[in-house]
Amino acid sequence: MMFLSRWRFFVVVAFLGLSVSGCGYNTIPTLEEGAKARWAEVQAQYQRRADLIPNLVATVQGYAKQEKEVLTSVAEARAKATQIRIDASQLTDPEKVKQFQEAQAQLSGALGRLLAVSEAYPDLKSNANFLALQSQLEGTENRINVARRDYIEAARDYNLALRTFPTLVWAKTLFADAKPMAEFTASDAAQSAPQVKF
Repeated sequence: MMFLSRWRFFVVVAFLGLSVSGCGYNTIPTLEEGAKARWAEVQAQYQRRADLIPNLVATVQGYAKQEKEVLTSVAEARAKATQIRIDASQLTDPEKVKQFQEAQAQLSGALGRLLAVSEAYPDLKSNANFLALQSQLEGTENRINVARRDYIEAARDYNLALRTFPTLVWAKTLFADAKPMAEFTASDAAQSAPQVKF
């Protein structure tokens, strides 16, 4: 009789274990950690860009001394962009994410003006150091776009898990403090096409 009782106990425990494993309990923390990892990649790519900028500015300064205003704006935008930091715990605050995005957008604009300066200096365009740094910067911008896209997808999956069944049950009970993560949005300036003048 005792053997049969233990056997039933193990069957019930195994059944409960299997039913809980398929119910979505682990989905919320898994998606949250995935989104945080994607955010860390976004930050890593922005840091890579910030590390490259002093080299690019120094190279351009050697050729374009009279373009100090552009170089100064790049240095100031870089300083501002590196001061605004967001860690994974702040991803649920849309205002913080917006401030971060705006600082990075200012840096992107300053870099665009700096690269436009290179058009005025044929010697600079043919300088191997400048070309290498420009290539690195363009590659970094592409990596930033990919990292942002990956974060947006991860945040969307996490936010969706907080609002859909069966994970909604866990979000309302055991993960009641879980909040949706903020997503990247395009700035107002990105809504209009840039003008190219020759």
